Amino acid sequence: MTTSRRAKKENAIGLAKADYGGKPTTLCKGCGHNSISNQIIQVAFELSIRPHEIIKLSGIGCSSKSPAYFLGMSHGFNSIHGRMPSIGTGALTANHKLKGIGVSGDGDTGSIGLGQFKHSIRRNVRMVYIVENNGIYSLTKAQFSATSDLGADHKYYGKNNLPAIDLCMEAIIAGGGFVARSFAGDIKQLRALLKAALSHRGTAFIDIISPCVAFNNDDSSTKSFGYGRKHELPLHELGYVPEEQEIMIDSLEDGELKVVELHDGSHLKLRKTETDYDPTDKMAAINRLQKAEENQEFITGLLYYDDSRPNLAESSDLADTPLAYLDEQSLRPSKESLGALMESFK
Repeated sequence: MTTSRRAKKENAIGLAKADYGGKPTTLCKGCGHNSISNQIIQVAFELSIRPHEIIKLSGIGCSSKSPAYFLGMSHGFNSIHGRMPSIGTGALTANHKLKGIGVSGDGDTGSIGLGQFKHSIRRNVRMVYIVENNGIYSLTKAQFSATSDLGADHKYYGKNNLPAIDLCMEAIIAGGGFVARSFAGDIKQLRALLKAALSHRGTAFIDIISPCVAFNNDDSSTKSFGYGRKHELPLHELGYVPEEQEIMIDSLEDGELKVVELHDGSHLKLRKTETDYDPTDKMAAINRLQKAEENQEFITGLLYYDDSRPNLAESSDLADTPLAYLDEQSLRPSKESLGALMESFK
């Protein structure tokens, strides 16, 4: 690294951290969503991501404003309410060389977009799917959302009598191969999960509890800063090792450390705090989430990982050259071939 690069604190492709920033945030001061945007900026800088190889996607809600605040040199599309997964599927099919970062909320994904979310997961689109989960409809002044706590009491809307939807549980059941939960206030864990998610071959889903400081930050709420800091129970300590670095593992007793190899050759090191938890065991993950709900626990970390299923581009047998790069002559069938095709249907 040259002296000038060190002075400017540039990464491997010559970009400074400021180059990964976006517009000034218009969200409330202290909003957990801003913390998540800051970590995406930091991770993209550390991984030397090329901004033009990223497409940012979002729907509607406070969370869906977030992509404006990071990776200002990347492509972006703000869709209508709950339809971010469809837009992402189309964009990443037309150009499967891109990597998607989709940002949604508990309302955008858990209510109007629940079907879109489930089908996106089962298709295994090559996207990091982030839900900034605050358990409330903040943009429209604090109605209950699909992830609001059962029994929650709000001065404007009364008591919530409906059980919460666990989006991580829904993702695992839908066939997700990378399912994690984190807390906007746990920066170290969040960075490691974001790095691993960006290395995943298909959909990497992260449900991030992101407190709303305006409407849902009472300590009794499981989506508040106070509750998160007091009750967070990490399943493991996380460490991300890029592909190009030598993997160094401390000498530990059997069962204390699990190294998960990601699709691109990078690794995620899991130092277990719950020694019997295995994130590669699907039923164990579902049972652990169910147990956490029954015990009102706030568990975080990599809940489930399985890299065996091909992503949408692979299962669709797309050509190596993305559709977006093909010229009209390559995309349009000749008169003869089209005639032969039509004749075959007679």
